[in-house]
Amino acid sequence: MEQLRNYLNTLKPYQQMIFAENCETSIGYLRKAISVSQNLNPILCVQIEKNTQGKVTRQALRPHDWQRIWPELIG
Repeated sequence: MEQLRNYLNTLKPYQQMIFAENCETSIGYLRKAISVSQNLNPILCVQIEKNTQGKVTRQALRPHDWQRIWPELIG
C-alpha cells in the first residue's frame, strides 16, 4: 500500500479524483484502504496497476497472496 500512497501523493487533488474514477472507485475509498491496510479487491488492483502504468503493482498491493491470485506473474 506504500506504493499507492506514494503515487497518490505525487498527484494534485483533482488528479487523484480522476485517477480514482479511472479505477472505478473514489479517492476517499483508496485513502481509507491505505490508512487501515485493507486488502483491495483483485480487480481494483489490476485497475490501479494499469492506470499507474505499472508504478503501483498488484504484488505491492496484495503482498501476502498475490501468487495465489495471479500465478502467471510468478517468475
